[in-house]
Amino acid sequence: MLKSDWRPGCDWARHAGIPPGGCSVQREYPGAVPAAPLVFVRDGRGWVGAGTLDRADFDGASQIRDAAAWWRATSPRLAPSTVAFGAFAFDPETSATGGVLLVPAIAERITEGLGGQAGAGAMVDAVVNPGDMLPAAYEAAVADAVAVIERGDLDKVVLARDVVVRGAEPIHVAGLLSALAATNPTAAVFSVDGMVGASPETLVAVHDGRFSARVLAGTAPAGDGDALLHSEKDLAEHRFAVASVLDGLRGLVEHVEHDAHPRLLELPRLTHLATDLSGDVVGDAGVLDLVAALHPTAAVAGTPTSAAIALIRDLEPFDRGRYSGPVGWVDGRGDGEWAIALRCARVEPDGSLRAYAGAGIVRGSNPAAELAETDLKLRSILDAVVG
Repeated sequence: MLKSDWRPGCDWARHAGIPPGGCSVQREYPGAVPAAPLVFVRDGRGWVGAGTLDRADFDGASQIRDAAAWWRATSPRLAPSTVAFGAFAFDPETSATGGVLLVPAIAERITEGLGGQAGAGAMVDAVVNPGDMLPAAYEAAVADAVAVIERGDLDKVVLARDVVVRGAEPIHVAGLLSALAATNPTAAVFSVDGMVGASPETLVAVHDGRFSARVLAGTAPAGDGDALLHSEKDLAEHRFAVASVLDGLRGLVEHVEHDAHPRLLELPRLTHLATDLSGDVVGDAGVLDLVAALHPTAAVAGTPTSAAIALIRDLEPFDRGRYSGPVGWVDGRGDGEWAIALRCARVEPDGSLRAYAGAGIVRGSNPAAELAETDLKLRSILDAVVG
């Protein structure tokens, strides 16, 4: 279902001298992140936007497909270089949070990064408290999930937990983005409609008829890569995730290439098993069509998908909202780049943050080890908050 708020005029854009074909400019980024920005930047390249030319909200199970249809109808009225930023719910059938596409009044192409600075912190006197899933409850949920897996009801499920961060003052989003960019140089640093993070995982990107994706599943502390490459538990988790991407894209892409075995992706605190995929897009499919086909992958839900989501609804005491949902951008040609909203937090109305992290549970998973993995993943966002 679509709820659109079209604003044909944009005083800010006109004042900035943006041509009437669409409020989008491609110029060098001046180096100051706006206070309430739209951001998607990976490897120093991407987009920053501010202001609102148009906004469309979507709810229900078909929200990504509805967004793709809306963008096809809307984008011809805009300049081809116009971009829309978007974010969608993990579980659109039951989530109280819907999806959104935002067309900024001003969109600037980034070519040399956000100019991030680590160490300053983005919240004064920040205090981290447990969220709706206490650590002990998370370990119990993992044990319950392992029992379900051992009965043969499913192969993998991803269980998440949350923490809440409050400070003496509301979160400074621009400062958080700056710190995330400095400490996560290869991640997709994003800020879209209250979701802020630095995701290491590319759900899918499309450029000039070619697609690419990066699957991450299987995690160990930094420096433990050799053990990860020989961990049957993590290798099995990774195989499920790669298979879900290949299955989801069937019929939409062809000439798919990927390595037979995963490689190691080394991040500041973590090491992941990673597989990069690429190939040709079939017909006129755009990036949002591929996002709709892929989400949710086994990397954020499990295998089989329907059984995993049912178990997540049963064991997690909160609505994930847009955590672990798709986040990214699309342009007027249907090209774009989308990540999975991981290593991220939701900015609450009172200026606090609710941060999330999850772990893939398979046969043989150890509850204490999975809890420790979520602690490591949470550090990616928490270190940027507290400095």
